[in-house]
Amino acid sequence: MARLQISINGKSGQSLVEFLVAMGIAAILFPALATGLIASREGSVQEGERTEAVAALTEGKEAVRIVRDAGWVNIAANGTFHPVVNGATWALAAGTETIGDLTRAMVISDVYRDAAGNIASAGTLDPSTKRVDIRVSWNVLFPSVVSETLYLTRHKMAVVVQTTEADFAAGTNTRTVVTNTGGGEVTLGAGGRADWCAPNLSITPLDLPKSGVANAISAIVGRVFAGTGDNASGVSFANVNIGNTNPPTASILGTFDGYKTNDIFGEADYVYFATDNNFKEIVIINLASSPYAEAGYFNAPGNGNGHSVVVAGTTGYMTTGDKLYTFDVSVKSGSRPALGSVTLAAEGKSISVVSGYAFIAIDSSSTQLQIVDVSSPNTPTVVGSATVTGGEGKDVFVNESGTRAYLVTEASLTSREFFMIDVSTKIGSRPTVGNYDTAGMDPKGVTVVPGNRAIVVGTGSEEYQVINIGNEASPVRCGGLSIDTGINGVSSVLEADGDAYSYIITGDTASELKIIEGGPGGQAGNSGIFESATIDAAASSAWNRFDTTVITPSQTTVRYQVASSDAIGGSCDVTFAFVGPDGTSGTYFTTPGTIPFSSDEPGYHNPGACFRYRLYLDSTDPAAAPIVEDVTVNYSP
Repeated sequence: MARLQISINGKSGQSLVEFLVAMGIAAILFPALATGLIASREGSVQEGERTEAVAALTEGKEAVRIVRDAGWVNIAANGTFHPVVNGATWALAAGTETIGDLTRAMVISDVYRDAAGNIASAGTLDPSTKRVDIRVSWNVLFPSVVSETLYLTRHKMAVVVQTTEADFAAGTNTRTVVTNTGGGEVTLGAGGRADWCAPNLSITPLDLPKSGVANAISAIVGRVFAGTGDNASGVSFANVNIGNTNPPTASILGTFDGYKTNDIFGEADYVYFATDNNFKEIVIINLASSPYAEAGYFNAPGNGNGHSVVVAGTTGYMTTGDKLYTFDVSVKSGSRPALGSVTLAAEGKSISVVSGYAFIAIDSSSTQLQIVDVSSPNTPTVVGSATVTGGEGKDVFVNESGTRAYLVTEASLTSREFFMIDVSTKIGSRPTVGNYDTAGMDPKGVTVVPGNRAIVVGTGSEEYQVINIGNEASPVRCGGLSIDTGINGVSSVLEADGDAYSYIITGDTASELKIIEGGPGGQAGNSGIFESATIDAAASSAWNRFDTTVITPSQTTVRYQVASSDAIGGSCDVTFAFVGPDGTSGTYFTTPGTIPFSSDEPGYHNPGACFRYRLYLDSTDPAAAPIVEDVTVNYSP
């Protein structure tokens, strides 16, 4: 019987152990290796799908941008779309698309913004921004997706600028006019059929009766009062009727004799003139009597001459020497009692009374204007003054709102003669806001007429000068006349029917009274509306912003409204609804700004293809008017 012998330390036992260990390791590794090989194959497939999906996503982004650039209307609708080739460019088609194993979709939706303008889930619709969610998915091996969100805006900009006379002439004026002072502008209607800046003497003048030189003038609607006794006693004044015809005709209604006239002020039934009579410095004439009769007078204390006179309400104001006197004219007959007086810096040459203050041109080279509080006529008090770099003060005109004094001084070789002074505050030293050189003319009178024009008259050089004062900091000459006999006074009138005239009293012995018509034409008023012609963008567009260049003298303003509408049948022949900054008809822009998007205002739609704007021009001073020089509108098609 044979015996089995095992050798523990032999090679045969070692081989068996190694085999068993190898089998154990193989049992562990083979499944992992098999899984790795399978995963590698599937991963390669998945990576290929992802690469194609990213390419499809990138293509979709570029395609939707190209579609947007071709016109905002192409992405205006919300929904699910996919890009398609359309000739040499891209377009969008509704629904999703399948590209091999891939599904591509673009979802277009609205964007809303909060009060701060940030994108939000709710708030105000932004019609110039769209959200585009692009998604590419596939289901090979297991569901996968790549996606991206874009925010597209109307990035293209178009601009319309209206600045020429032709641009504005296409609009509609309501008490406004289109002028061409600086290339084209809109301003308030200033009355008259002529142009202040192109004065002429086409209206027949009037020869006044006289013994002396005509030197004083005062005018109201339909009437001119002319002082004609400068250097001798005789005919003191002439009452002139101005017929309301085109052109107007001047005729003498009557005269009064007996005094030398230094200044004159007229009302419908009475005229007041300052004389050299030491006992009757101011004489009051009743124009209702026939012939004219002296009704009353004012005898100022002392032995001076009456130099200037103005009446406001029931109070008369006169200067004699360096005194301002107030006197009672509530009754016109007999000797009128003095109410009060105040001492001036020097002789008072001219008076203008507005809103409880007297503004006096002073014959002094150090204080040319003084302001006197006459709210209590019994106690007039000097409260303010102005010193200008000119000679002695000669005449002053103050606007109706009492915010600007227009002063002329004697001719000077080293300084200017016309000054605009800020008197919106009456107390203390008042500043000059603008000045002008009359270039050799020695001024004797000044007035301000509608349309931001001042008229300065005098002797020497060009005796009738028209100054554009729209830009107070830089007034410029815009017209004039040479009248070699000289001009001794000027007065202006704006009639209720829109006619506007300046009346001048000259040294022409055959035709002292001359009439000059102003303008530009149009019914004058303190407010007016200009509505632009339609701006047609040819396609629905977002109207973004408007800007303007304006000149707004003191006491004037400009407001704005805008209108945007959809076209009907491709035509902008539509009804417009005008709105302000909050998108309603009850508000107005006071400065240029952002045009509101669509609102609840019926008839207002932004975006829209059709656009208009309105300008609301206002003035509390008949002599001043705002000026709109250009309007710029920015929109995105």
